[in-house]
Amino acid sequence: MSVFQIKTLQLILCFALLIVLHEGGHFFFAKLFKVRVEKFFMFFDYKFHLFSTKDKWFTRLFPKFKNKETEYGIGWIPLGGYVKISGMIDESMDTEQMKQPVKDYEFRAKPVWQRFFIMIGGVLVNFLLALFIYAMILFAWGDDKLPVKSITNGFSYNEMAEGVGFQDGDLPVKIDGKDITYWNDSYLRDISRASTVTVMRDGHEVAVLMPDEGLNLIEMTKSATPFMSINVPAVIDSVLPESPAAKAGISKGSRIMGVDGRAIEWWGDFDVIMASKAMQLAEPDCSRADSMALRQMTIVFAANGQSLAEPDTVEITLTEQYMMGIVKTHYAQYYTIEHHDYGFFESLPAGAAHGWRTLGGYVSDLRYLFTSDGAKNVGSFGTIGNLFPAQFDWQAFWYITAFISIMLAFMNILPIPGLDGGHVFFLLVEAVTRRPPSDKFMERAQMVGMALLLALMALALFNDVVKFLF
Repeated sequence: MSVFQIKTLQLILCFALLIVLHEGGHFFFAKLFKVRVEKFFMFFDYKFHLFSTKDKWFTRLFPKFKNKETEYGIGWIPLGGYVKISGMIDESMDTEQMKQPVKDYEFRAKPVWQRFFIMIGGVLVNFLLALFIYAMILFAWGDDKLPVKSITNGFSYNEMAEGVGFQDGDLPVKIDGKDITYWNDSYLRDISRASTVTVMRDGHEVAVLMPDEGLNLIEMTKSATPFMSINVPAVIDSVLPESPAAKAGISKGSRIMGVDGRAIEWWGDFDVIMASKAMQLAEPDCSRADSMALRQMTIVFAANGQSLAEPDTVEITLTEQYMMGIVKTHYAQYYTIEHHDYGFFESLPAGAAHGWRTLGGYVSDLRYLFTSDGAKNVGSFGTIGNLFPAQFDWQAFWYITAFISIMLAFMNILPIPGLDGGHVFFLLVEAVTRRPPSDKFMERAQMVGMALLLALMALALFNDVVKFLF
């Protein structure tokens, strides 16, 4: 299978699971309070559907489904799913039903507190599911942590970080006076908001004063070279068959010592050179001749076991996709990693804590959505699909699925008409005022909310297309 097919399969599996369970949350509470559910669909079925339990061929095979009050099916528009609940204004915009007398089995006939649980059911399932998945990841695979004290070679920094005051080799040990025990990428968010970052420099603690306004996390992460990267010797973990590196005689265990006349010690040094070439290739006036010249590289390397004092020099030509065909060594091969296994009951609170931290970080980052850079980074299926690895890995799959589940839970609870949070907001208003909003108001609010969501989806699709083309 191709990389595209593997990522697409993971995306479909993830979305199908989350959609069915989200809508299942609404379905569960509706049935609990004896509210009729007319439809339960994965994906939207505008005008037609791919499958339905009301299809003639299906009812002939399974006659008992013919008289079931709930129709189960699969739509053709993979933008979500829905349950059609009797007696409420929802995605179906069934206004004719609302003109009929109220029936006992309808949503509108139930007290506010029951309607609240019906509407909150999907969000509740998504959130609890994420916490459970995180817990089971810890139970099944444990947790690997990188102690800061073991990163003996420190970090490399890009120009943005150096402009703030960081220097290559610095090792962050405190953020605003709070010790960093284990390192992970989430500390970038803390650094972006910090007043002071304390680093170990030449055996001494040095305070790096951060800008009063903080740093823009998007700018920190979108740079061609990382804001900061762990110094790992430029030793090759593996070489892809028939790649430019393999044809040049570079093999597993070789150490890259120079590129185009520039000395290489860490993989970060290599990344800086490659990022510079990538930026030149992206220039509008970059001709085909310039592109070919940039793809030509002089590599100085020492093969595994070869003396570093007498390296080899080869000329290689990168592929059209600007690939050399090497896999870098991971920092885990050079620094001590602490592994912790979790028992089942121990994993539950640990997974819940991880989920809360993830939610807090996601909510914090949403402030960038309303900036120009943030709007450009809104993505749809292409962006989400690229979160998944190129090779199927169950641990990575479940980790990403848990993150998307938390993201969906938070987005759905926002008080925006058309989302679950919009319905919850109007129910809270009704509970306070003792008067429900009029059906006409709810119809208009639903239409406005759906228009906003469609506009956001259009922006996300546009950004994905731009990223794909350029």
